[in-house]
Amino acid sequence: MQSPAEKKPGVYTYVAQWPIYSLAWSVRHDKNSRLAIGSFLEDYSNKVELVQFNHDTSDFATDNRLIFDHPYAPTNLMFFPSEDAMNPDLIATSGDYLRLWEIHDDRIELKSLLNGNKSSEFNSSITSFDWAECDTRRVATASVDTTCVIWDIEREIVDTQLVAHDKEVYDISWGGFNVFASVSGDGSLRVFDLRDKERSTIIYENPVRDSPLLRLEWNKADPRFIATVGMDSNKVVVLDIRFPTTPLMELCKHKGSVNALSWAPRIGRQLCSAGDDSRALIWEVVEMGFRSEINATDVEPEMWYGSTAEINQVRWSPMELDWIGIAFLNKLQLLKV
Repeated sequence: MQSPAEKKPGVYTYVAQWPIYSLAWSVRHDKNSRLAIGSFLEDYSNKVELVQFNHDTSDFATDNRLIFDHPYAPTNLMFFPSEDAMNPDLIATSGDYLRLWEIHDDRIELKSLLNGNKSSEFNSSITSFDWAECDTRRVATASVDTTCVIWDIEREIVDTQLVAHDKEVYDISWGGFNVFASVSGDGSLRVFDLRDKERSTIIYENPVRDSPLLRLEWNKADPRFIATVGMDSNKVVVLDIRFPTTPLMELCKHKGSVNALSWAPRIGRQLCSAGDDSRALIWEVVEMGFRSEINATDVEPEMWYGSTAEINQVRWSPMELDWIGIAFLNKLQLLKV
């Protein structure tokens, strides 16, 4: 599956049958190095495929029985966020609806389709979601209809629905129990606490007038920090929520728009960003931010990796901390950092 040009040390490539947009790592300790990839096709009919990487042979294994059809291109994928193999082996996908799928050895079956819009046959598309590690019953979804919905997936009901923004909500991320953040076409990053549903706190606004914020990721290992990026922006903004509105750092070394962000798990000192300049940059965030003598806009990445095309997605492995997955064209690439 790997061409000789892509057999660089520490770089392993899987070539899919279609362009890849979404990707996720499995968290279960009995399913190390298992990933899911979602297609990006203009058609209604799209695909999600499970891929297994073998460290001993440096090869990828797939099983045609572990590919399933997905309506529209999945905007996000996540496995059940627990290492415990006693939990059900599930994967969630978003698009027109939030769906949960059950993974068996020889098949993947739809377990539940969650529709928050019971009053209409039409559903507003879900731009992204995040599955709470600290409370695995809860999945938070972001939608173009300006709302965020918190699902209780065990009971398959809406726990909370909030009108979160003035425009489309593009991304959502849990920051801890009851607390999540979202970014929107209105250019704001807001933090919500489910114990006080009437209020939210704007902790950052895009300084570019009328320009959306597209991505955010809360640092699960160190929840003081959130990273976000605006539309058509080469700048990654890192925020310390204790000091809202003023960025801790602005990372400006991409030569094109940034498409994806991923914090290093567990330690949370590093951030990987990837974009249209075909580069994935790894930043040492926390230390630099507190060195006041460094101008935070001049920070250089610790490491960088160049691919052969615009990178759509990046995900740091939650289990094997020195592995990062990126997606570009029809390629899934694993980088050992």
